[in-house]
Amino acid sequence: MNQQQELLERFYTAFQKLDWETMTSCYHPQATFKDPAFTLSGAEVGLMWKMLCTRAKDFDLSFNVAKVNDTQGEVNWEANYLFSKTGRKVNNKIKANITFKDGLIYQHHDDFNFWRWSRQAIGLPAYLLGWSSTFQNAVSKQAMAQLSQFES
Repeated sequence: MNQQQELLERFYTAFQKLDWETMTSCYHPQATFKDPAFTLSGAEVGLMWKMLCTRAKDFDLSFNVAKVNDTQGEVNWEANYLFSKTGRKVNNKIKANITFKDGLIYQHHDDFNFWRWSRQAIGLPAYLLGWSSTFQNAVSKQAMAQLSQFES
């Protein structure tokens, strides 16, 4: 197992335990993170994990490091949890594409089916509108606002 594989194993094992501090320590100081809800950089990345981990309810995560080399990695992971805003049960299947710098996670891009996720997390409004970029942008704006409130 190389250094990058060990880093990914450490990160996702910490995620299983909702250990946001260990997760945050796996990131480069200038790291970026992107998924359908968040576009973050630097300290915002760790703050997002702190918010998500401390608010998690009925959380379970499984992962598989699919590919890894000296510069990049790919992880398939699946999370089951209650969405805090609605209390609805969510099963989300995510593909993470990660690049490394200085032995740490430098770029982290999580990709998942937003419409599928939003139907589970939000319900009928997402079933009707979750496919639209306007709806996705509204959810992203709300997530970023929650992160700002969490920070203060």
